[in-house]
Amino acid sequence: MSGYQPASRVTRIKESASVLAAARVRELKAQGRSIIDLTVGEPDFDTPEHVKQAAIAAMEAGETKYTSVTGTPKLRSAILQHVESRTGATYGENQITIAGGAKQVIFTAFMASLDEGDEVIIPAPYWVSYPDMVLANDGSPVIIACGDEVDFKLTPAALAAAITPCTKWLVLNTPSNPTGVVYTEGELEALAAVLAEHPHVQVLTDEIYDEIYFGTGRAASLVAAAPALRDRILMVNGVSKAYAMTGWRLGYGLGPAALVASINKLQSQISSCPSSISQAAAAAALTGDQSFVADCVNAYRERRDAAVAGLNAIDGLSCTSPDGAFYAYVRCACAIGKTTPGGALIEDDQDFVLYLLDAASVAVIPGSAYGLGPYFRISFATSLETIKAGVEAIDKAVRALN
Repeated sequence: MSGYQPASRVTRIKESASVLAAARVRELKAQGRSIIDLTVGEPDFDTPEHVKQAAIAAMEAGETKYTSVTGTPKLRSAILQHVESRTGATYGENQITIAGGAKQVIFTAFMASLDEGDEVIIPAPYWVSYPDMVLANDGSPVIIACGDEVDFKLTPAALAAAITPCTKWLVLNTPSNPTGVVYTEGELEALAAVLAEHPHVQVLTDEIYDEIYFGTGRAASLVAAAPALRDRILMVNGVSKAYAMTGWRLGYGLGPAALVASINKLQSQISSCPSSISQAAAAAALTGDQSFVADCVNAYRERRDAAVAGLNAIDGLSCTSPDGAFYAYVRCACAIGKTTPGGALIEDDQDFVLYLLDAASVAVIPGSAYGLGPYFRISFATSLETIKAGVEAIDKAVRALN
């Protein structure tokens, strides 16, 4: 018998709900089930050809060795130029960290800064990994419920009430996974006014969906809206969502030099450096033709409109039209307390999601995984045909409830 006992940091966290959902879909498909998959937060488009060619060229040129822990000069330059053009903010090369995905940047930022008792404010609905990343690194998540009555956004009053002497971080995700809401510049300025009164609080702003924005101009960024707070902000981004490069695993963060140095020290011991090939591809993505991004946003807008219209036409379901990302967060309170055709009671959104999977072969993710029910999240980063088939199947399943 193995003598292994997991460390406490393992036992106090859960597996990622979105990863588990995707794994369940793959398992059912392997069993021969035809599943309408609306779970995956991954573009269904292929990586742009010029990006793939840049990776091939890098391999052929022998760029297959270790790089600096902070990445190649070409990629660092591309990131600095891209961020300045998007936000107007300028950073030095000692303020960049590059890693195997934005997820790794966030994890190492918490690893570099949290001690036992430190609190991290996380508005809910939240991306599933934030609380567990905090727990894994000895911190305490402080969850603030932000329901549809406040458009799923953190208000200045709620932020002010949550801050304590132990608060180390505020996490902001805009555009948001799972709701698709985008904070306006004015809303960010109002939150910044609260933060100005509490200089011990740092802000991790996760902007991985910033290019997928359905409004005019660009999605607002905290570093642009509150330049006075810039030395307290870690801005996290990457190439996965905008450039359909999820499997390339390349993310980056920009922030205070001292914090970045600590993150990079940890990175040097964790993985030495990101993939040299992925770095070459990311540099090409950031500096090359951006028409791919615009084309994707147009496609997502069409899919969003079809999904939102179809879901809101289902008696009892409702969702607001997201301003960014490629998710819709659907209220399903109408189903709670009802019974399935087989007689099973639906007690919460988890039960409802399982019912949709069993009875309608539609896979979605329960809102409880994101800290706020009764909702479910769908991804419209899939074809119009899949979206329409999913909405039709959900409609039929809701009508069958008693």
